[in-house]
Amino acid sequence: MPQVYAAQRHRHLKFVLYNHVLVDYIAAMRRTCITLALLLLLPLSARADESSEIPPFASASTAASNSMFGHAQEVALRALSFIGVRYKWGGTSPDTGFDCSGLIRYVFNQVTGKSLPGNAREISQVGESIDRTELQPGDLVFFNTLRRPFSHVGIYLGESRFVHAPSRGGKVEIVDMTDRYWQTRYNGARRLAI
Repeated sequence: MPQVYAAQRHRHLKFVLYNHVLVDYIAAMRRTCITLALLLLLPLSARADESSEIPPFASASTAASNSMFGHAQEVALRALSFIGVRYKWGGTSPDTGFDCSGLIRYVFNQVTGKSLPGNAREISQVGESIDRTELQPGDLVFFNTLRRPFSHVGIYLGESRFVHAPSRGGKVEIVDMTDRYWQTRYNGARRLAI
């Protein structure tokens, strides 16, 4: 009888392990599909007519501008790959979860190799302040969500949307800046020299 129980327990553990692996696989595939779908929606029209090579007569500032635009697009795209990663206060990696500034710091470090300051308020002091009408994918958008200015940050995607790590119990998601909640809490935007 103990052998029968051991065999049943072994089958049950195998089944549980299989289901756990399957659930992880499905979650990863879901994130990948969402990312690919969102990539199709990301406004890339500004790059459509530009060639990937800089003409030999282009100035250094044109080359720097094209490089910055490419990195900014990459920042937006990389952020999309973390859709569905859970929120964790103080979190700084996709394995443990992200808070809003942890997501921003992680993505910028992955794309540029540069480090950003620790929290949303400190990050809001980096880069160039830009008007809401000048927003481009990869810019940082800041909000007052904790009754203090610049307490929340996200990465602008275009068409009034941004990606962010929301709050406890949430997951990295895309939201619309024209929603009343975000409109009333908007503090400004920054463009980082990347």
